[in-house]
Amino acid sequence: MEKVKIVFLDAKTLGDDIDLSPIEKLGEFTVYETTKDEEKVERISDADIVITNKVVIDRETIEKAKRLKLICVAATGVNNIDIDAAREKGIAVSNVAGYSTYSVVQHTFAMLFYLLENLRYYDDYVKSREYAKSDIFTHIGKPFYEIKDKVWGIVGLGTIGREVAKVASAFGAHVIYYSTSGVKRQEPYPALDLDNLLKTSDIVSIHAPLNERTKNLITYDKLKLMKPSAYLLNLGRGGIVNEKDLAKALDEGVIAGAGLDVLEKEPISEDNPLLKIKNKDRLLITPHIAWTSIVARRKLVEEIAKNIEAFLEGKRRNRVD
Repeated sequence: MEKVKIVFLDAKTLGDDIDLSPIEKLGEFTVYETTKDEEKVERISDADIVITNKVVIDRETIEKAKRLKLICVAATGVNNIDIDAAREKGIAVSNVAGYSTYSVVQHTFAMLFYLLENLRYYDDYVKSREYAKSDIFTHIGKPFYEIKDKVWGIVGLGTIGREVAKVASAFGAHVIYYSTSGVKRQEPYPALDLDNLLKTSDIVSIHAPLNERTKNLITYDKLKLMKPSAYLLNLGRGGIVNEKDLAKALDEGVIAGAGLDVLEKEPISEDNPLLKIKNKDRLLITPHIAWTSIVARRKLVEEIAKNIEAFLEGKRRNRVD
């Protein structure tokens, strides 16, 4: 029996330290580190199954893929796939949900602590040998507050937002949230409109998808509503926070600091205003790594393999029936 042909278009996005053998054993497996837009049609022309993280599978690509039966998205969101075109051709689409929840939660707090406790400053102070010259045992160059009894506002109380809320509560924070979907649910935390959440919160973390309701949600005018001592963290999607407005706000001291793991354009543009701010110590940017703990990436590969196995098993059963 002919082996099923599986093509991974952008395996580099999962890192070179991840074992892909759970997928490899399922068929004739071809791996590409990256795939340019002009390369994708040829590379999946005779594939039965294609795996993609960020490579866009649009209608034109789908229509030219004569053998394609399954598109596996190596992520939770399926916005890179033309779902309607796939459905019309009878091509199944699978994704992986929940694999990176705890990785993102952990990174949320890592970013906050780095900013809140001025860890870069204190590490530099010691390693510059200034501490060695001190006449006392401590150095309080930049004071910081505790999370306990502060207000933590969450924008987007989905799976990740709820886990962030639990951890924030464990630290003694008072959690409030703003629903970007507008859907009313029974939650153990007070729901506020966005303006009041921004005015009230000491820490605001964003865990929402990018859509028509959230695009450009946080502008300069919204940032001005926040406390000068407040911190903003975006671990949702780039485009939710207006980057030019954030750069202006940080340089003017409108808020104490911001942490971003996502940007409107990734990789970051050379001319991004955030790279030009004067108050660099107020800003932490990481290159979209919140989801990438080794545990999360291993789980992602395992779940992709399970999706393929389930699909192939379903095909076998249909043939028997």
